[in-house]
Amino acid sequence: MIPAIFGLSGHTLTADERAFFRDSDPAGYVLFGRNVENRAQLRALTDDLRSLHGRDRLLISIDQEGGRVARMKPPVWPKYPAGQPFAELFERAPASAIEAARVNAQALGMDLAEAGISVDLWPTLDVREAGAHDVIGDRALGEEPLRVAALGRAILDGLAAAGVAGVIKHMPGHGRAGADSHKELPTVHADAEALERDIAPFRSLAARARIGMTGHILFPAWDAQAPATQSRRIVQDIIRGAIGFDGLLMTDDIDMQALSGTIPERSAKALAAGCDLVLNCWAKMEDMVGIAAACPTMPEGAAERLERALADTAVPQASDAALHAELIAKRDTLLAVIA
Repeated sequence: MIPAIFGLSGHTLTADERAFFRDSDPAGYVLFGRNVENRAQLRALTDDLRSLHGRDRLLISIDQEGGRVARMKPPVWPKYPAGQPFAELFERAPASAIEAARVNAQALGMDLAEAGISVDLWPTLDVREAGAHDVIGDRALGEEPLRVAALGRAILDGLAAAGVAGVIKHMPGHGRAGADSHKELPTVHADAEALERDIAPFRSLAARARIGMTGHILFPAWDAQAPATQSRRIVQDIIRGAIGFDGLLMTDDIDMQALSGTIPERSAKALAAGCDLVLNCWAKMEDMVGIAAACPTMPEGAAERLERALADTAVPQASDAALHAELIAKRDTLLAVIA
């Protein structure tokens, strides 16, 4: 098994993808809108991936947060809210906000589990900061670390109830960034004392979350040379050390313009820094072949963390429509307070 998560080009596997994935045996896959047409097609695709590897519990992930980040869209799947409404409700009624976040995540997770998706790249634990780039924006769960942690825990709990593993992101924190790491490398100039605020939600949920994602951000207070994804000091001293996260650590998309070098070079640097898995989203066969050649077999520790991360994910099965509707109705009733 190689330490990579690969994207797919379309609604079904091509012959080249099928042969490459069988031979290279990546740790998992990530799905996007280009891979999603309808319920039957999506389930057939995820079933095909499981069959290809002979594993019922396979890391098949997607970015399904709600709001503007949703790959499974109406009218086939429901529309879910972004993080901001839950943060607003928390200001008035914290317990109601936590319950609303939990039932919303459970309903969303049921959609994923029914489709055969085992991992959601969510919740976003980045603390929202006034004046920062809006790449996080309304995706954030608030501007106060303890609130973000409380709502993030509710999301993890809701997803878990549906048999889906959540991913806390973007460690050690994207909330202050003044640029979009999809397009350029952000530099956060806050000192180490100020950055304690950014890492607080991740520290709070370090023992609860089994999967985390790094951010492609430069933090000179910790490492003036390498962005977090490729910084051994940040991965080891901050993410593993100060935050205390000992779960499966994956990169954000290695193809983002925040990073430099070829895709295999970027991937090798991230793994050398201590990341467990490289996320490569765009299904470019040349890049995937390059990663497979450049990256060693997954170390034993990373393989054990992968196994733990997937241990409680559900084997795909039909969703309980009545329960799903009940969860949505409860969420809407709770959020009506801020309507």
